[in-house]
Amino acid sequence: MEIHITKEEQFIFTAKLKKILGILLVVGLVIAGLGIWQSMAGSDHGAEGHGTEGAHIEMEASDGRSNEIAHDGTGDPTVHDEAAHGGEHPVWLRRLYANLWINNVYFTGFAVIGLFFVAIQYVAQAGWSAGILRVPLAMAAWLPIAGVLMLVVFLLGGHDLFHWTHEYLFDPASPDYDEVIAGKEGYLNTFFYIGRMVAYFVIWTGAFFIIRKQSLQEDLHGGTSYWYALRKYSAIFIVLFAVTSSTSAWDWVMSVDPHWFSTMFGWYVFASWWVSGLALITFLVVMLKDYGYLKIVNANHLHDLGKFVFAFSIFWTYIWFSQFLLIYYANIPEESIYYIERLSNDKYAPVFFLNLIVNFVFPFFVLMTRDAKRLPIFLKIVCAIIIFGHWLDFYLMITPGVMKDEGGIGLLEIGMLMVYGCAFLFVTFVTLSKSALVQKNHPMLEESIHHHI
Repeated sequence: MEIHITKEEQFIFTAKLKKILGILLVVGLVIAGLGIWQSMAGSDHGAEGHGTEGAHIEMEASDGRSNEIAHDGTGDPTVHDEAAHGGEHPVWLRRLYANLWINNVYFTGFAVIGLFFVAIQYVAQAGWSAGILRVPLAMAAWLPIAGVLMLVVFLLGGHDLFHWTHEYLFDPASPDYDEVIAGKEGYLNTFFYIGRMVAYFVIWTGAFFIIRKQSLQEDLHGGTSYWYALRKYSAIFIVLFAVTSSTSAWDWVMSVDPHWFSTMFGWYVFASWWVSGLALITFLVVMLKDYGYLKIVNANHLHDLGKFVFAFSIFWTYIWFSQFLLIYYANIPEESIYYIERLSNDKYAPVFFLNLIVNFVFPFFVLMTRDAKRLPIFLKIVCAIIIFGHWLDFYLMITPGVMKDEGGIGLLEIGMLMVYGCAFLFVTFVTLSKSALVQKNHPMLEESIHHHI
């Protein structure tokens, strides 16, 4: 059956939908507030026994080197007395900063992957996706907000999130001088760190505004000149993103554990961003289709999106396993501490294994068949689980390094995830409602309409 587009399809961000998101956001704030209160009460209750924790950790150490690691969950070679330098904050505040940072990094990934997906379609000269490009492009509207949030959280909570930000670590006269961290001062210093952060968001946000402007101009004037321009700008962005995706992963995630490093970590963070971004794009497309939008989308488009989600769930697992196997087999203390910290702690070990189940085992078996990739109900369930699953992945990357034994998933984590999720969707839907839902003058729109696999 032929499909004819007779008028522009416009997404309407209804008052009802705004109200639902608003209510969920307020509920998230309340839950987060309860989580902070719970954390404060727990800290007060456990204050008396806090002084024995160091002795307990020391007793677990069996030799000089493991004793160093046991003192400090990141493998830092000395015990750094933050209180002596006025850098110790209450547990609830550090936990709040950790959650803000997790969600900043995670939702920034959704935004930049939305832009990356659009850029790939233009560089690859893909036609099948022409009818859905406005959805991932709208996700990228979160980028300028993400940049501001990232900078503010770092300025407020940088000392709690990143051990390397303490100046005494770089002072040879200090008793807490850290030779390893001091050796990285050329890269890990606050001024250069903030400069890189600003550069990332200037590049990504600038690319978003340029690509979106060209796309909207194409709607007004038609022709192929805008498509060629979009190909050029997309290619430039992809090259820049290839570099900045890795360096931002080193900065925002890997430097939480400043003694530990992995040469695969840039790829690992990208893989987690990429598959969760694909899952969100697919989920939004299916939901819009369910509510009567995106009439151009059929089972063949859903099949392609499902294949992306299925394939890159396996790709993420491949990167995860490769990194784990190399570190496990080498068994070098300064490398293996990353996994020991997550497997030996009852607060993180269950999440560690759940992470593999929800991000690989479940999507692998559910999306294996052709029919599952074409049925909206399967895609909605799998994509929703993957979206939450990769939040767990970022939780595991960041929280153990920041909170050590004081982490855990509770009301604060759930509430902050709800707040960020509602805010992100609000920005996405507002952007989606400001232009036609389908790029009516895209040169390959007919190919998308008749797409069949």
